[in-house]
Amino acid sequence: MSLHWRSIAVVLLVVFTGCAGAPVPDVGTDSPPADLDSPPDNPNGVDPNDPDDTAWTGAVVRVVDGDTMAVEFPNGEVDTVRLLGVDTPETRASNSPGEFEGIPDTDAGRAHLRAWGDEASAFAASELAGEAVTVVTGGDRRGSYGRLLAVLYVDGEDFNERLLTEGYARLYDTEFALRDAYAAAEADAMERGAGLWAFDESDYPTEPSEVDDADLPPLPPDGDYDCGDFDTRAEANAVLDRSPGDPHALDADGDGDACESFRRFGVETGASPASA
Repeated sequence: MSLHWRSIAVVLLVVFTGCAGAPVPDVGTDSPPADLDSPPDNPNGVDPNDPDDTAWTGAVVRVVDGDTMAVEFPNGEVDTVRLLGVDTPETRASNSPGEFEGIPDTDAGRAHLRAWGDEASAFAASELAGEAVTVVTGGDRRGSYGRLLAVLYVDGEDFNERLLTEGYARLYDTEFALRDAYAAAEADAMERGAGLWAFDESDYPTEPSEVDDADLPPLPPDGDYDCGDFDTRAEANAVLDRSPGDPHALDADGDGDACESFRRFGVETGASPASA
């Protein structure tokens, strides 16, 4: 079964080793890397789960964020693709500034990364949404999250590397065929201050609602905050910003704001819902 699409390419390859629990999942280690220097001219595979297929056509049907998108394949299945070797800042979850060299672990640093997460998502959507793609694979293709690991080629250009070159992403440093080229692209972007690497503390003035660590309520004996532990939403948001992955489940709808029940009680900066 085949589809006719415009000439835009996506390449999937094997990762030798991933990092458990990190944004890019672990993958198998027993397959050689694919040659990713350029997309193939005549891809004809149809099934990303068939080891005998090494290439097939598809189309980007949805951009989830800067480094994740859904691709529809000729068999009608839609699969989630995670871009290999790059990591754009989170838009809904908390970021860890320590993963982005030179970005301070402060409220301003976290606000900066959230802003650039939005920028990366918008850029990916403008460049990829609705576009035809070609997928090339080699060996194991999936990690522990079940996503396909991919390098996207758009008009023959490596889109992953472009994210690094233009400062929309950092290098996700694991072992893969294009690791050295990606590291060089990231280093150049950092030196130029491109994109997210152009951090300026003054662009993110401290807002009155933000609080210092000393102003936060003590951690409960069970080690887990809930919204009733805070006197203000500012306190809850401070904990959310300082806790990558939202381990206390303060952001129920994943929109980046903690304990939105405060709004329902009309106590944006006053008493908590528990005491209202």
